[in-house]
Parts: sequence; C-alpha cells; structure tokens
Amino acid sequence: MSTSKYRMKVQILSDQHEFVVPKKGIKVPTDIINWLNSEAYFEYLGFILILSEAVEGLSLDAECSESPVVNTIVQMLNNFDEWITEIPPTEQPQRFGNKSFRTWHERLQQNGAEELKQVLPEKLHRAVPEIVQYLYESFGNPTRIDYGTGHEMAFLMFLCCMFKIGAFKEDDKVAVVTKVFNRYLELVRRLQLTYRMEPAGSHGVWSLDDYQFVPFIWGSAQLIGHPRIEPRHFTDQGIVQSYSKKFMFLGCIEFISKVKIGPFAEHSNQLWNVSAVSSWYKVNMGLIKMYKAEVLSKFPVIQHVLFGSLLPLTPMKARSNYKKTCLNEPLSDKSE
Repeated sequence: MSTSKYRMKVQILSDQHEFVVPKKGIKVPTDIINWLNSEAYFEYLGFILILSEAVEGLSLDAECSESPVVNTIVQMLNNFDEWITEIPPTEQPQRFGNKSFRTWHERLQQNGAEELKQVLPEKLHRAVPEIVQYLYESFGNPTRIDYGTGHEMAFLMFLCCMFKIGAFKEDDKVAVVTKVFNRYLELVRRLQLTYRMEPAGSHGVWSLDDYQFVPFIWGSAQLIGHPRIEPRHFTDQGIVQSYSKKFMFLGCIEFISKVKIGPFAEHSNQLWNVSAVSSWYKVNMGLIKMYKAEVLSKFPVIQHVLFGSLLPLTPMKARSNYKKTCLNEPLSDKSE
C-alpha cells in the first residue's frame, strides 16, 4: 500500500470540554457554502478518505486490530436488530412505509442513550447527549418512514465523533469499516425490507442505489489491487455470490439484485456505467468525487446535518487549533 496521505489524530478532550446538543445549521440553499467551508465538512470528508485508504486491499474477514469498544458497538447494533424481531410489521394495505417502524424508532429514542452508555467508559458518558443525536438520525425518518444517504451520513458522523472523543483508537480504523459499519449495513437493510422504507431523496439519475453510497466508496477501496476481480466482474452473478461476504461493494450489488427486478443495466444504470471503468482505483476516486458533488453539496441532504462541539459549523480557517484537533492532519498535498 502506498504511503498514507493522512494520519488519524484521536482528539484528547480536556475535562472542561463542553459538549452540546447538536442542531441543524443549514437553513436555506445558500447556506451550503458555510458547510463546504466548515470544520465539520473537512473533518467528515477526511474521515471518509482515511477509512477508505485504511481498507485498501482488505477483505471483510481480514484480521485487524480492534479495541473493546468495537465489540460493544457491534453488540449494540445486534440489540437494535433484535428489536425488529420483537416489533413485526403491521398488516396494512399500502406498499411502502410500514407504521411499525415508528414503534421501532420510538424504542431507539427511549433507549439509545442508555445503550450508548453501555458502550462507552464512564468518563465519556458526558459526551452522550451530543453524540446520541447522530445515532437517532442514523436509521431513517419515523414520520416519512424513509431512509437515504443523509441517514447513512448521520451514522458515519456518529462513528467520526467516536474517534474524536477517543472511544475508538487509531488502530480501530479497519475494524470500524469491516466490523461496525458492515454490521450497520446489515441492520439498515433489514429495516428497509421489514418496514418497506421509502428511499429518501435518491431518485435522481446520479443515484448509485436507493439507500446507500459510502459502502460503494469503501467497498471499491477494498478491491483495489485484487488479482482476480475487476470492475467489469461485479455484474457477474457468480462472482457476486462467491465474494459478497468478503467485499462490501459486492455485498451491495447482491442486495440490489435481490430487491430489484429486470436487467441490471436498466434498474441500476449508474452502477452499470461504473462497471466499464478500467480499475478499482479509478472507481474509488470517481465515487469520492461523485459523493462530494451529489451528496455533500446538495441542500436536501445537508439541511438535516447536525452541528455541535465535535463537528462544528465554524469556518475551518477560523480555528487556530485546527491541526491539533482534526482527524485528517495532512502529511502531503491533498490537492485534487
């Protein structure tokens, strides 16, 4: 693997650090510029890039370092999954939006803070009122009963905050993708299917998938340098079935193939186009560029983002201590 452009810097919080309940800060479309210049944006994008680089060439079952918090987070997600079994879908006539999801989400809001306290060491419990808000937003909207890239983003911000408060350690980068985020994907797929959740805001022609985006970024990174699987192979059902449990990208393709009917080129045209790209490295770079343009720069998604003390809307250049606190201190030129 090439020399890393980034170094993960876990933030050491002082005892005086004041956590806050995060709030929305992007009110109108012209506010997007504030987000694109904010510390939160650079922290979040850096987090995506760091973890993408960390899993280059690594399968989901690759051995990796993981701190105890990784295992407890996975157990928390297992608990959330058990709630689905305990809250079966309601018999109702409409095709989408089963109302039982609202009951599931209500249980999340009632129990999420206590579940998180079971994950975190006691000295970090004071962070719960801030970071639990990202958790509440991670699984879909209970009013609309929908799920999309904004909810995925909330969970990723939750994971980013877990690094920033020191709950995850630097060596946990790979495990956070292959163990934690992959378990999250399994959970939200079950939510989507069980409660027939509507896709949230993903109907444009750019869309890779009705619900997710980042697993395609991290999943393409996993396949960089693979001796057998090239981008053209992910439309081969035999390859997908053989490797879907090892590579996140192929797991996404398998799920799409299960829930959609008809020719792949018709129901997933953008992914079909991706299969023509010559290398996984180029796929990865192209998806990062697409994510920045079509998710991180779009008001319908960013209007729901929460900003607090860990991911502030403060202009990045105004933070004199940025290099001391950021997750992605540059080691080399990051120009695109």
